[in-house]
Amino acid sequence: MARVSLAFIPSPHSGTIDLGPLTIHMYGLMLLLAIAACIWLTGVRWVRRGGDWDLVLKVAVWGVAAGIVGARAYHDITSWGEVSSPKWKGVFAVWEGGLGVWGGILLGCLVGAYIVHREGASVFKFMDAVAPGLLLAQGIGRIGNWWNQELYGKPTDLPWGLKIDFEHRVAGYENFATFHPTFLYELIYDLAGVGILLLLDRRFRFKPPALFALYVSYYTAGRFFEELLRIDPAHHYAGLRLNAWVSIVVFVLSTAFFIWWQFIRGGEAGPRRSGRRREKRHEPEGPTMAIPKGRVRPSR
Repeated sequence: MARVSLAFIPSPHSGTIDLGPLTIHMYGLMLLLAIAACIWLTGVRWVRRGGDWDLVLKVAVWGVAAGIVGARAYHDITSWGEVSSPKWKGVFAVWEGGLGVWGGILLGCLVGAYIVHREGASVFKFMDAVAPGLLLAQGIGRIGNWWNQELYGKPTDLPWGLKIDFEHRVAGYENFATFHPTFLYELIYDLAGVGILLLLDRRFRFKPPALFALYVSYYTAGRFFEELLRIDPAHHYAGLRLNAWVSIVVFVLSTAFFIWWQFIRGGEAGPRRSGRRREKRHEPEGPTMAIPKGRVRPSR
C-alpha cells in the first residue's frame, strides 16, 4: 500500500485539456509561454540598451527552432530507452516530454549568435541581454513536467510533497505516493535567479558576456543539487547522474571564464565594429566594469 502524506501538492491527472475537437497538450503550452516570456524580457532589456525589437524577433525565430531541435536531440541521444515506440516517430514526440536543456541552450545560442553577428550587432552584449530571459524560460518550462507527472525527486513525507499517480511512478517506487517536487524547486530557484541577475546588472557594470557566464554558473549550481534528488532513469558515472557531471563541468568552466574575463583580463570586451549602418541600430551600450554604477566617474 502506498504511503500518502496528510498534506501534499496534487498533480493533474491528464497532461491535456480538451476544448471541443481541440486537444491542448499542456507541456507544449508551457513551452510556448516560456518562449514568450523569454522574448519579452530580452526585448525589453535590448531596447533599453539601444537595440530594437527586429533583431530580438529574428533571433527568437531561429534560436527557438534550433533550441527545440537541440534539446530533443540531447534527450534522444542520452535517454534512448525512454523514447517511445516506434522509435522513428518517438524521436519527434516533443509533446510527451523529454527535452534536454543542455542541447537546447547550446544549439539555440549558437544559432542565435550567428543571427546577431550576421545583423552586425555585438554577440557578447546580446548574450548579456538574453541571460535573465533564458533563466525565466527554463523556470516556466518546468511547469510542463508537473503536467506530465515526470522528473520528480525522491519520496518524501514533507507537506509540499508532490502526489504522483501510480501509472507515473518510477519502477521501484510504486509503494510511495508523494515525491520531492523538483519542478517547483527549479521554478522557484530560477525565478529567484532572474531577480538576482537583474539586480546585479542594475547595480554593477559587467564586461559582456560576463552576465551570461554568471547565469550559466547560477543555473548549473542549482541543477547539480536537483540531480541529487531526481530518480528518473539516467546514466550514472562514479555514483552520479550524467547531468550532475555535466553541471559540474559547465559550472567550473563558466565560473573560471567569468573570473578571468571580468577581473583578470585587461581592457574592454572588444572594440565596436565599424563600417556597417545596421550596427548602430542594433548594438546598445552595455556595462563594462564590475563596480557599482553609482561610483563610476564620467570619462574625459
